[in-house]
Amino acid sequence: MMSASMPAWTLTENASLKALNTFHVDAVAAQLLEVFEPSVLPEVLALPQVAGQPLLVLGSGSNVLIAGDVAGTVLVFGNRNIEILEHRADHTVVRAGAGVNWHGLVMWSLQQGLSGLENLALIPGTAGASPIQNIGAYGAQVGEFIQAVDAWDRVEQTWVRLDTEACRFGYRDSVFKHEPDRYLITSIELRLPLLHELRLGYAGIGEEMQAMGVELPVAADVANAVINIRRRKLPDPDVLGNAGSFFKNPVLPLEQVEVLLQHYPELPVFPADQDDRRKVSAAWMIETCGWKGYRDGDSGVAPSHALVLVNYGAASGEQLLALARRISASVLETFGVPIEPEPRLIGAQW
Repeated sequence: MMSASMPAWTLTENASLKALNTFHVDAVAAQLLEVFEPSVLPEVLALPQVAGQPLLVLGSGSNVLIAGDVAGTVLVFGNRNIEILEHRADHTVVRAGAGVNWHGLVMWSLQQGLSGLENLALIPGTAGASPIQNIGAYGAQVGEFIQAVDAWDRVEQTWVRLDTEACRFGYRDSVFKHEPDRYLITSIELRLPLLHELRLGYAGIGEEMQAMGVELPVAADVANAVINIRRRKLPDPDVLGNAGSFFKNPVLPLEQVEVLLQHYPELPVFPADQDDRRKVSAAWMIETCGWKGYRDGDSGVAPSHALVLVNYGAASGEQLLALARRISASVLETFGVPIEPEPRLIGAQW
């Protein structure tokens, strides 16, 4: 419910986006549209000053690199309500508004005695953005738990409800990435189990549990372990501008991975969605090429993690993108493996 004093939407011209992207790139949007009540979306999009203009949706700007000023309208959802829709013997269905802070949603779910999202703790962003790249970490992906996504279909000009199959989730992938301008996600529904087999065997979680002195972990312990690991490895975007992991781990044919391991036996390799493919560590390849901790002016690579590009203050989106391209070319030359960015590029092509 909207309060009587709160507008359903606001529209601001020549709005700074610096506070709306975690790289803290200084860019300007021709218009900033904030929608607090999703039901007004069709009529607001039909306004003369909005209709027919380019439209860009931003969550918390945690998975984008803005490479220049943005023409048209930037849309931000301000609906931050969480509600329980259904209790069952083994699971609970939860709806979260697009504007809900993702980490806040994870911690709320754990407080409710629900599990499943614990490995996804401390990922920056919003609930509405989470299905787009099927956010994942430490052996879990949000697509495993999404029951449905509610959205405005700009092509069909109607409200739609996409179930898990329609979302076409894959590794850091979904229908929303393949049709980026079609669906405006207004809320997600999550089917969260009351009991869930904990995933402890990925990226040091077991070792962190030992360090924490936890012998019989529950979901909240896993979340705390993930938070500890992420805080050690990843710089806080409020302190040092970044978008988390900038490059995706490449998924390669098993035959290619076996050849790589003959030359680089220390290359970390992980399971992939198909038996004949494997995921290899982009971070290891980037660090092996000497980029970890590199700095060029105010653009650089985090000293703590080779996957993370950072803005030390006044780096532009163009400068960060140029550095990313240099890193990618270096990895390709050394290992013969192309690596691609995880964040969405705005105002540029990879």
